[in-house]
Amino acid sequence: MSEKIAVYPGSFDPITNGHLDIILRGLQIFDKLIVAVAQNVNKKALFDIDERLALIQETLQDYPQIEVDTFDGLLVNYMEEKGARVLLRGLRAVSDFENEFQLAQMNHSLNNQMETLFMMTSVRYGYLSSSIVKEVSSMRGKIDDFVPPCVQKALQLKHPPL
Repeated sequence: MSEKIAVYPGSFDPITNGHLDIILRGLQIFDKLIVAVAQNVNKKALFDIDERLALIQETLQDYPQIEVDTFDGLLVNYMEEKGARVLLRGLRAVSDFENEFQLAQMNHSLNNQMETLFMMTSVRYGYLSSSIVKEVSSMRGKIDDFVPPCVQKALQLKHPPL
């Protein structure tokens, strides 16, 4: 029986506890999970790609069944390269579904061997996004309930106290 591998892609700028919720629940389903950081030049990132990779690796260092990687180009090509057939995506609200559904349909039309698994975010993280975390942090708000400790420290360096 072959190893069940899933890819959980995103910009992770920065990784949040909502992302971690999906990752850890995904590990209950898959043998291996690849957290794939997208190199999207169209998005203005607070953390560069190397910083994001380092923060994710530090956060997930106790999970040998997780690989942290980066990709650019078509996700379906990356997944084929990695031997993964399942794309894991988190949904916070119905509003997330429309765009995610279109992407899933396009990915499946590009590679009909690929499936997308939508996982509902736990209720406690339903409102949480990297954008909201960055905004609260930039205004020196309390973010320790939203991100891992290493991300909290990194955000404090980006937004030092006044």
